[in-house]
Amino acid sequence: MRDALLYAPRALTKVYLDVKMVDTKLRRQVEEAGVPTAKLSDGMARSDMRSGTAHQGVIGSISIPQLMLPYHKFLEGLEATPGTMLVLLNGVQDPHNVGAIIRTAAGFGATAVLMPEKGQAPVTGAVIKVSAGMAFRLPLVTIGNVKQTVLDLKKKGFKVYSLAGEGAQNIVTEAFGGPAVFILGNEGSGIPEDIRKISDTVLSIPMDPKCESLNVAAAAAVALHAWSSKRA
Repeated sequence: MRDALLYAPRALTKVYLDVKMVDTKLRRQVEEAGVPTAKLSDGMARSDMRSGTAHQGVIGSISIPQLMLPYHKFLEGLEATPGTMLVLLNGVQDPHNVGAIIRTAAGFGATAVLMPEKGQAPVTGAVIKVSAGMAFRLPLVTIGNVKQTVLDLKKKGFKVYSLAGEGAQNIVTEAFGGPAVFILGNEGSGIPEDIRKISDTVLSIPMDPKCESLNVAAAAAVALHAWSSKRA
């Protein structure tokens, strides 16, 4: 809740408070953010607890459209500096993977996470929870056509990296010069061939032969750490 109030108060439509449990500092933050409040009823509390979520006396109602940043607005203000890195999701279906990737992206210095409107797990409460609040701190950008987005970013000077087990370029030896975009594909089918073809480089992560592949969230962590270590 504190992350939402600090970094994305525009996305909070209402905050339900249990005055017996919530500290005065948090109540003051809610008031200063200008978010409407209501009393947290026993019925609402029991309903939420049945879903397995501990609310600790406060529940925030979030507007996902308000949380997401429109692509055209993001592109207008995007500066392609050597230290700019973007993560582009292309068909990631598991909300837990999406949340974990957002958290990883924030941890390794990504500028934003881009997500298509269709064919992709949307941002939900589960995604926000798994992101450990990073969904409020890191810009989440809604895009339309993935191929057009890649072409737009290349025009801006970004080098586009696709991740695939059979990629020709070993991620360990990649220099990562200039602004970068990392594309992460579907858990089963990976990144479509047409997207790979317009990528500058298809990266592979060297692994022990007894393991065929990594989960997409784990692969994201390895790739973004590799980029971050070269940029330091």
